Amino acid sequence: MGMTTPPRTLAEALRARDDESLAGLLRARPDLLNPVPGDITQLATRAGTRASVVRALEHLDRFALQTAEALAVATDPAPYETLLGLLTGDGRDDGERLDDAGGAISDALPGALATLREQALVWGEDERLRLVRTAREILAPSPQHASPTGLGPTVAEATSGMSPGRLQEILTAAGLPATHDPVSAVTALAALFTDRTRMGELLDSAPAEALSVLDRLVWGPPYGEVTPNPTPPVKWLRDHGLLLPVSTRTVVLPREAALHLRAGRAHRVPEPRPPAVEAVANRDPQAVDSAAAGQALLAVDTVEELLKSWNGGGPPILRAGGLSVRELKKTATTLEVPEPVAAFWAELAFAAGLLASDGEADERYAPTPAYDDWAELPAQDRWTRLATAWLAATRTSGLVGGQDAKGRALSALGPELDRSAAPEVRHRVLALLAALEPGTAPDPESVLARLRWERPLRGASVSPGDTTDLRSRIALWTLNESELLGITGRGALATHTRALLDAGPAEAAALLAPLIPEPLDHVLLQADLTAVAPGPLERPLADMLSALADIESKGGATVYRFTPGSVRRALDAGQSAADLHAFLAAHSRTPVPQPLSYLIDDVARRHGHLRIGAASSYVRCDDEAVLNEILADKRSVTLRLRRLAPTALAAQVDPASLLEGLREMGYAPAAESAEGDVLITRAGARRTPPRAAPVPVPEGPPVPDATLLGAAVRAIRAGDTAATVVRKDTPEAPGAPAAAPGSLPRTTSAETLATVQAAAMTGSALWIGYVNADGAASQRVIAPVRVEGGFVTAYDHTADEVRTYPLHRITGVAELADDQTT
Repeated sequence: MGMTTPPRTLAEALRARDDESLAGLLRARPDLLNPVPGDITQLATRAGTRASVVRALEHLDRFALQTAEALAVATDPAPYETLLGLLTGDGRDDGERLDDAGGAISDALPGALATLREQALVWGEDERLRLVRTAREILAPSPQHASPTGLGPTVAEATSGMSPGRLQEILTAAGLPATHDPVSAVTALAALFTDRTRMGELLDSAPAEALSVLDRLVWGPPYGEVTPNPTPPVKWLRDHGLLLPVSTRTVVLPREAALHLRAGRAHRVPEPRPPAVEAVANRDPQAVDSAAAGQALLAVDTVEELLKSWNGGGPPILRAGGLSVRELKKTATTLEVPEPVAAFWAELAFAAGLLASDGEADERYAPTPAYDDWAELPAQDRWTRLATAWLAATRTSGLVGGQDAKGRALSALGPELDRSAAPEVRHRVLALLAALEPGTAPDPESVLARLRWERPLRGASVSPGDTTDLRSRIALWTLNESELLGITGRGALATHTRALLDAGPAEAAALLAPLIPEPLDHVLLQADLTAVAPGPLERPLADMLSALADIESKGGATVYRFTPGSVRRALDAGQSAADLHAFLAAHSRTPVPQPLSYLIDDVARRHGHLRIGAASSYVRCDDEAVLNEILADKRSVTLRLRRLAPTALAAQVDPASLLEGLREMGYAPAAESAEGDVLITRAGARRTPPRAAPVPVPEGPPVPDATLLGAAVRAIRAGDTAATVVRKDTPEAPGAPAAAPGSLPRTTSAETLATVQAAAMTGSALWIGYVNADGAASQRVIAPVRVEGGFVTAYDHTADEVRTYPLHRITGVAELADDQTT
């Protein structure tokens, strides 16, 4: 057993990891896999790029980030005890509170450090912890800016370029022995600031006003502006080196002095533990489930009502995409909800694939064929479809009404509403709710505080009441939308939602089904031309009733009102008066009121008396008096009618406009075909071509599965073997690499052929250089199996498969010093 040599580079530290640890790194940072690194050195290089490091830092929780920030202001490398001291302090400022915090920090620090190591942000043994250079550049202070901890540059950094004479003046004022060596002077000044006793004596001699200036700078920002003639307190601090000049008008509190004033702490408030999600109410779980189920049924009905209202062709699409403000207001009026809520329902239907553009020249929104399949499902299955689509959607309806980066308004169903963070935030909010006891409604502010702790760099807000960052806004929208959708009931997570998150849609539907009332096959007709549905109706009854009557009010019971227009709508759909009488008699638990029968008969007697066709359009009627009445009516002027015959009028408008115009005048015309037959217009006939639901916009590279991770680790290991393999004829010392990194072996064609043939006979492995058809060069370790026809067939240890290589593309070969492929 020999002694383990500490790693000297990040690549060496990664090379020493086992396969499981490498897979953990690639799982935590999937951007490193695009493309798969050729070897460990490439992996380490890619892990140190700025874009990748920033992405990794953004996924750290607050304490792991505070640990990285502490390492950034520590010496490099830093022992574990130094890191712990930067987080706990030396205990000089607070007593018992810091002792308790120190205990929590000591317990949490190993886990935070393990996270940083796993993500290759920190490497090295506990005695020599190193933060990767790019992370240090991002998090560490410099003479130009402070670190996230509020600390400024070190004495050495702040005094670089300072004249030796000025350094001597500072040493003398601080009571330090003079030296003509600038390096010794900087070292002496830094030693003063880190010596607790001498630094205490220096501060004891400072004016009270000077201490007040330090109090304003100690927790950052450490920079301050000074005038050419500074005040006495500032002059005293500058003369004694406690404020060092970084420009003619700017001074900085050096890091060593700030750490002394902070009692050794890098952060004012270390946060080793996540803040708890607090409850505002504890409700009966059964009441929560009932409320959520009622809201889930209302959500399904609302989406269905929205799509039915767009059955014949919905609103037109703006040139830039989406709904206009006027159309959104109209939709909100139809659904009897505020405009933001109407935007949410439209976006939900779109995300579920139930709504799309019809693709016509005059583009409009319309239901998709998938809507018809969805409408036939039981209510609980329709809800799971909506909830599942909402969880995965990157469409963010809360942005509607805002502005994009160019100041343009964001419209409902528009192209700029995708936010890749939305699914992750929704799942995380619901996971926090699921961790509470059943029936517990959380405090929204505590939920936001927890999310900020988990991803502090993903949001911009720092104050508890500030919710301006996107993640916080998405979290608040999630809580509101969860209540609208029936995910939660009375603020608490419902049982069927827990099942949806844990077991899937089938289990959620099974739990929701008993809470949804069975559809009814009857209504209650009343003498005031209304019908009351005391609960949800069976689909054929609901469809027919929606054509025959208008919804007047919704709630626990739905009230329908019969009007001449609604009866005419049913007649337009091909129903006769006898059909309507039979339908009402069959489905009413009360006798059919006489006024309703009279209304149906009266509208049916006049329905189709006038016929509309295309001339541009025409009106024909066997009763000449009716046509004379229409021509004499001033309201018909806009239709530009003229008599063609005693029983026919021609119009200069299209048939649809003529139908609408005459109906507004109080008539009940019917459209007819070229053969003279009455055209039946069935509700819901217009559908888009088959459309897929919009694909969510991913947030960064997808997390690789176990199969891909395993293959990637094998490829990296094999590539590393090829890159670090040792040749028998290498002139370097034993164990040295065969050549400089990236160089290929070089042999003549005859030497290459002879060596490969010999290896095929003996079954030994070779190190080769290979250039593919695209001109990309690589190093590989192969075990030749057969050589013929100018090709060598071999097992490629780098690719972990059998491949065939043209001999003319092999730049050279070399035998391995040992069997390094086992």
